[in-house]
Amino acid sequence: MAWKRNPAPKSVYRRQLSAQLKRLHDESGKTLAEVGQLIEVNQGSLSRIMNGDRGTTPVLAKAILDCYGLTDPALREDILDLVRADQAQRKKWWRKYSAVINTTQYGGYLELEQSATSLSSYEPQLIPGLLQTPEYARQVIAAMRVDLRIGEIEALVEVRMNRQDILSSEGASPPKLWAVVDEAAFRRVQSQPAVLRRQLEHLLEAESSPNVTLQFLPFEAGLHPALSGPFMLMTFADPNPDVVWVENLTNSVYFEGSNDVAHYSVVFDHLRATAFGPPETRTRIRNLLKEL
Repeated sequence: MAWKRNPAPKSVYRRQLSAQLKRLHDESGKTLAEVGQLIEVNQGSLSRIMNGDRGTTPVLAKAILDCYGLTDPALREDILDLVRADQAQRKKWWRKYSAVINTTQYGGYLELEQSATSLSSYEPQLIPGLLQTPEYARQVIAAMRVDLRIGEIEALVEVRMNRQDILSSEGASPPKLWAVVDEAAFRRVQSQPAVLRRQLEHLLEAESSPNVTLQFLPFEAGLHPALSGPFMLMTFADPNPDVVWVENLTNSVYFEGSNDVAHYSVVFDHLRATAFGPPETRTRIRNLLKEL
């Protein structure tokens, strides 16, 4: 099983860069030692760049491309664009929240979420973070993180709200979010009717977006293959592999092996087939609002 603990995932751009450099390297017939000697870079550092384990700079990337004899101006610029994009992505908006993010296993997840083309979420107990209101998020974080001070809770609420910007990114193609949410999540905060009302209203608003699909998994659906818990399946532009993120109480892991991802994809397809479709989901949410 391909799994990693406390991951610091490679950016999507770095993965693409790695694939391009490996192709050029294989075609060149040179060894890494020869390339490193020609461009005066330590072989170990060059290997990490080639594998996508570390970033590089446009200046060093140009030297590598020159060494491989790449003269095609369009292809050179495409590769340099990947280098620049990776550099820009490393300037993370969430860096100022690092004190609280690190303790919640968020670091690696945010990098992946920001670059995904589609997000498939299953939540048995909570409304997905990308669809939460500030009031709901505050209640959830305070309940789950009894070790945090009020200021730290507010910082995590801000992070959660800032994450939601990806669903309505102007000037870019926002990812598609498909969420299957168990009925328990819709009823979890009934002791806070005002909070739940606003959250349900927000779901109806968010679900009207063309890149958001929400499905209600009712209690009467009975047992299903995802009883082990929540997960997020993230898809990226080729040639980057899909990733499954699983978070638990004390740790977070991601799976990128093809067999693992395929298994979660099958489970998610089963959930989609079992849950109510979007029209019936909207009806159920409106009925819950009437109950309040």
